[in-house]
Amino acid sequence: MKLDEFAFFNRQLADMLRAGLPLEGSLRQLAASLRDGALRQEIQQLEADLARGTPLAEALARRRFPDLFPRLLRLGAAGHDLPGLLTLLADYYQRRHVLATRLQALVFYPATVLVAAAALSLFFVWFYHALVASVAVELVGAPFTAPSTALLVWLPVLVLVGLGGLVLALAALPATRRWLRWKLPGFREANLAQLAAALHLVLARGTPLEEALALAAELEGASPAGRELARWRQRLAAGQGRVAEFAAGSRAFPRLFVWMVGQAADVGEGFRRAADLFQARARHRTEMLLHAGLPVAVLFLGLCILTQLSASATVLLQFINLLGGFPE
Repeated sequence: MKLDEFAFFNRQLADMLRAGLPLEGSLRQLAASLRDGALRQEIQQLEADLARGTPLAEALARRRFPDLFPRLLRLGAAGHDLPGLLTLLADYYQRRHVLATRLQALVFYPATVLVAAAALSLFFVWFYHALVASVAVELVGAPFTAPSTALLVWLPVLVLVGLGGLVLALAALPATRRWLRWKLPGFREANLAQLAAALHLVLARGTPLEEALALAAELEGASPAGRELARWRQRLAAGQGRVAEFAAGSRAFPRLFVWMVGQAADVGEGFRRAADLFQARARHRTEMLLHAGLPVAVLFLGLCILTQLSASATVLLQFINLLGGFPE
């Protein structure tokens, strides 16, 4: 489900609950106002479970909502401040949507260039085989081959297929995806901002720091940040209560991140400041990469065109010379 749509749902649900509408009725009205999709189906199923008397925690466990939402919704219901929590969740998912949109734009240019280069390469391959090799058989009576240039015609295709296969292989491995998003520029700052915002959100509801770190480590899984958060929690449980103590020697989290969290009078406020800072850094980094990526993409496409134009021109000249060597 789309994060911006989910953020809007949280905000609308919070407004309805503040107006005094019951949870089941609010879910029913919101589901009716949404277009068909995964979010509407999940809301309808949640409302149906609650109408049958299913406890909220059990009903949420059956649904496929975005991470963090079911856990925090149970906290909000237990603390009798569900509208306030839903408002915080709306801000959190809206923040994630903005970052995800920028990162998607960062990937768009290379993907567009790869598709355009692949289409161009396939056209030249078709030109080589259909308009040169097959015509030679009809006019000369023998197949035409140009060993020195045939590889150049196929080279961009082979390179593009290799790049596409590598991207698909990396995308198919969850462990690789988790590792890359903490290493690639722009993605790392975005993940730091999202994680800091999630920790601020959990701590703002009165959750102890140790439990908040455990929840964040569970959400991150086996990523570098997940392992680091697990170590933070262990050190905190061992009595190292200051941020500078349990976060010492961190590799997944920059020193600036740890310093900002530790300098705040309240740890939750420190995570909020870190989230704001690294969201701005992610925005700046993605804009820089977008500006740099466009000329690189154009240059790559131009090299593909020049390579195959040169190879095709050489093939065509050799073909013309071959025709000139046979009497009519």
